[in-house]
Amino acid sequence: MPLRMASGHVAGLACGLILTLTAPAGADPGQPVGKISDAREQVRARAQELGRAQAEYAEAKAHLAELNAEVERLVEAYNGRLVMLRAAEEAYNQVSQRLDQARTEVEDAREPVAAVAAQRYANNISVGEMGLALMTGADGFEGFMRQAGVLSQLGSEQAASMQNLADTQTVLGIVRTQAAQAYDEQEQHAEEARLAKEAAANAVAEQERQMEEIKKTTEEISQRLDAARSRVERLRQAREARRQSRLRTISTRAALKAPSWATAEAGGPGGVAANWALQQLGKPYVWAAAGPSSFDCSGLTMRAWERAGIDLDHWTGTQWQSGPHVSIDQLQPGDLVFFGHVSQDPGSIHHVGLYIGRGMMVHAPQTGDVVRIAPIWRPDLVGATRPS
Repeated sequence: MPLRMASGHVAGLACGLILTLTAPAGADPGQPVGKISDAREQVRARAQELGRAQAEYAEAKAHLAELNAEVERLVEAYNGRLVMLRAAEEAYNQVSQRLDQARTEVEDAREPVAAVAAQRYANNISVGEMGLALMTGADGFEGFMRQAGVLSQLGSEQAASMQNLADTQTVLGIVRTQAAQAYDEQEQHAEEARLAKEAAANAVAEQERQMEEIKKTTEEISQRLDAARSRVERLRQAREARRQSRLRTISTRAALKAPSWATAEAGGPGGVAANWALQQLGKPYVWAAAGPSSFDCSGLTMRAWERAGIDLDHWTGTQWQSGPHVSIDQLQPGDLVFFGHVSQDPGSIHHVGLYIGRGMMVHAPQTGDVVRIAPIWRPDLVGATRPS
């Protein structure tokens, strides 16, 4: 068959295989596409919910920091008020003590004056008259002294001392009144500071309680998100298992037809290698594997040609140099077809397959796939080698 006609036939067959392999998952009644879509939507919703909860927690945390700073300020203000209250209390006590002392001094100073008065007027005024005058006089003791003329009889020094004591007593009384007012004010301010401090502390406690609730909610949402992600993964794995099963079924069906191509057109070692490679259809691709239950691309071709009695390395670079290069229109079953960049460097080759005829090859494609039949017509096809 001319290559042009063979290529047309292969293109039709390849299209059939590609359509089968790439048919939408929804076409399979057993494929739970809706379930996976719903599960992924649930994951997105849970992730958004978790994001909102985390943002709320971050905002609450920042607010808590502000409240703690305010509590510290109010605590220090309260401490300051206590210091001022103690100072006011001490000042009041000192003034009170000084006033009591002044009163005692005044009373002590009055005694000699009274004695002088009694001595001076003992012969002119009876004790009863003196007592009556002291009790009924409008100005009390001082009035009696003036009336009796006693103060005029005292020395100027005693008179000045008496006057100073009286003035001191008056001043101390005024100062004590002011100190009492200052103490009352400081006590009021301290109480206000205490109440403000307690209110702020209560606000902090409430904020911490709310943060605990937000944290608990965030953890619950996170757990539900993990559960939703696990569900998506389980559904994905189940879908992948069904896909692999279909691939193996397709490859098995193709294998029933493929040997006729190989045996019809194959001869010699290449036919042996091609037929053996076709028997590996459906086995999974595993990186660096070379059989018997799984393969990568160069591992499959190495083992195939090993059956034909030719040893190859497990590397596309040396397999490319394992024999003469052949043109694409002269390919025979068993020839190795290589894919990569157009380059003189064998290291640029990244894939190899084993030609089986009619423009088709058997190869181990990639991770997650299985050994299967595919067209050789790819944009990265760079050439072919016939091992010898």
